[in-house]
Amino acid sequence: MKDNKMFHLIKTSMTWTQAQSHCRQHHTDLASGLNQIYSEKFKKLQNSKGSTMNLWIGLFRDSWRWSDGSNFSFRYWDMDSFNDGLNNRKCATTLLERSGRWSSAGCDQRKPFFCYDDKLILIRENKTWEEALNYCRQKHHDLVSISNPHQQRWVQERAKNASTPFVWLGLRYSCSLDLWFWINDKLVCYERWASGGKTEDCSTCVAMTRGGQHEWVSQRENKTFNFICIKH
Repeated sequence: MKDNKMFHLIKTSMTWTQAQSHCRQHHTDLASGLNQIYSEKFKKLQNSKGSTMNLWIGLFRDSWRWSDGSNFSFRYWDMDSFNDGLNNRKCATTLLERSGRWSSAGCDQRKPFFCYDDKLILIRENKTWEEALNYCRQKHHDLVSISNPHQQRWVQERAKNASTPFVWLGLRYSCSLDLWFWINDKLVCYERWASGGKTEDCSTCVAMTRGGQHEWVSQRENKTFNFICIKH
């Protein structure tokens, strides 16, 4: 979603794998999909005089898929330079002088690249609910909360790429107060429970299903799943 991402041009030339590692360490991942074309930094580069720079993006060939796991069927190849028959050209670039169209290149070539920052980040580590909460608060901001259908769609796009069948959310049940609460102190004004998935037991927290309708299910807090953090 364009309004939730910030893009960063990294001018240091690296191989595709180095660029991916840099983006994942310092940002979220290499730019994926068409969104990099809409960023202001990209437009400024396109309009600069004599710009012939081509930059790594997050597309690589294993039947051409995106570095961050995004599922985009749209293709924006520059057919004058793209040759899918060359087995040594397995990583994709975006060509500034060709309206941002894509081409392929050898992954060991050194090029500048685009990273993006997302407000949400899926952590593919298996942790209990409390461990996940502490991780998010120490490294990012908090475990994710959902207060409307728009945020639900935003979160479920990240959940699709989890390595566990569920991902922790920042929602838990309080026995003493007999209520569900988000850990950001927001009221529970939107719900997406699976049928039979809501159980009000002590030590119960909520996870979203990775597949299907991405509904919410009560889980014991000592189970270990991937989780989604929200950044500052």
